[in-house]
Amino acid sequence: MRLRLVVVLICILAVPSVFAQAAKSDFFKTSDGVRIHYLEAGSGRPIVFIPGWTMPAWIWQKQIDEFSKKYHVIAVDPRSQGESDQPTSGHLPETRSRDYKELVDHLGLKQPILVGWSMACGELVKYAEQFGTNNVGGVVLVDGFLSDKPSPEMFAAISGWMNQLQQDRQKQAAGFVRSMFKKPQPDDYVQRIVDASVQVPADTAVVLIYNMIAVKDFSPGLARMNRPVLFAYQPESQPTADFLKSKLGDKLRLERFDGDGHALFVDDPEKFNRVLEAFVQSLHK
Repeated sequence: MRLRLVVVLICILAVPSVFAQAAKSDFFKTSDGVRIHYLEAGSGRPIVFIPGWTMPAWIWQKQIDEFSKKYHVIAVDPRSQGESDQPTSGHLPETRSRDYKELVDHLGLKQPILVGWSMACGELVKYAEQFGTNNVGGVVLVDGFLSDKPSPEMFAAISGWMNQLQQDRQKQAAGFVRSMFKKPQPDDYVQRIVDASVQVPADTAVVLIYNMIAVKDFSPGLARMNRPVLFAYQPESQPTADFLKSKLGDKLRLERFDGDGHALFVDDPEKFNRVLEAFVQSLHK
């Protein structure tokens, strides 16, 4: 029996990739002096996860747990979000995407897969526009809104919501967070996300929204994406899927998540993880 236990222990130690690795918390400083927080776990090919508007890095926890078994996983708190610094300026998508590039360089990542959700989709397009994608293995866009031009109706609706956001930050954050899911989520989990969201100052939260919808044209960035792109989306984002297909052609792969909400990687983590794993594996071929 003792010999059998020793053999089992040796097998476990010899195959560490079977188990998720605990994420460590760390910071780096950007070229304009902002401390950016990130979570890091695992080893192997790097995958960088970037959350959306006002969201924390740990919202990717189910992906960190799964992919750190065989990959080098990094999840970022964008500036003014999570545990990162909250500067009074620098909230343009161009600046935030520069933060991600500087993190990639700081960690010496080779051919990372960049995964951006929601607002981070536009930021990754700006990343490609500024820096190209020669040192990127692939790009994963998760349920972001990208189009040729925002409609006047959409701009008006978002402008009205931005006003409400400044009047009652807690109420609007709670409503927004609950709207991200179509599958039941534990109340304490939802509250943790609301608490993380409201840590972003109201004026900063509004500026982030304005700066993204003010982008006139995503075409230059999409034109510089010379690596495979995966767009994972739910039905309400079909116009973005059509737009991306028209711009990226055969470089684009589409995965639709019917029955899931905006945070589809939380609503259906098993499917999302399978889709992402298949995409990562296809990059080796």
